Amino acid sequence: MFHKFFQLFFAIVIISGTVAFANAQSDATNRGGTAEKEDLPKGIKESLAKQRIEREKKDFAELIERGEEAVKIINELDKSFTVNNQFSSEDQKKLDRLEKVVKKIRNEISSADDDGEAEGKPLSILNALKALKSHTLTLVDELKKTSRYSISVIAVESSNALLKAVRFLRFKKN
Repeated sequence: MFHKFFQLFFAIVIISGTVAFANAQSDATNRGGTAEKEDLPKGIKESLAKQRIEREKKDFAELIERGEEAVKIINELDKSFTVNNQFSSEDQKKLDRLEKVVKKIRNEISSADDDGEAEGKPLSILNALKALKSHTLTLVDELKKTSRYSISVIAVESSNALLKAVRFLRFKKN
């Protein structure tokens, strides 16, 4: 019995020692098994930095384009509502698209998902349309004023108010 216990204990010590020895040999790599980024040559680091800058510029240009798309959708909705005095099923699709665009903008300007303090619900569809237009124009103006390195509080608040107005219009019965 004592002999079996000693063999088992000795086997566990040998296995744990081997594992510790193997882990000690892999100090040139991090836990994922890849070499540290500090080992990259200077040319590759510069290339990665240039790619990151180009990606940030592209993302910022897309953000501005989304803002301009939102303005275009708002203008189409405004024209449609003034002609028909109600929203058609196509207008509902445009409202859905507008909500998606504004959510993307809000996510890219690093806004949390909460909507903060509400200004109050619009009492009518016409007031909601006016709010949509004013908040969209404010949002686009703020996006154009900021750089890709900054976050505008006004842009965040405008996007939140814009989302509230869109949701009001989407779920409001005509």
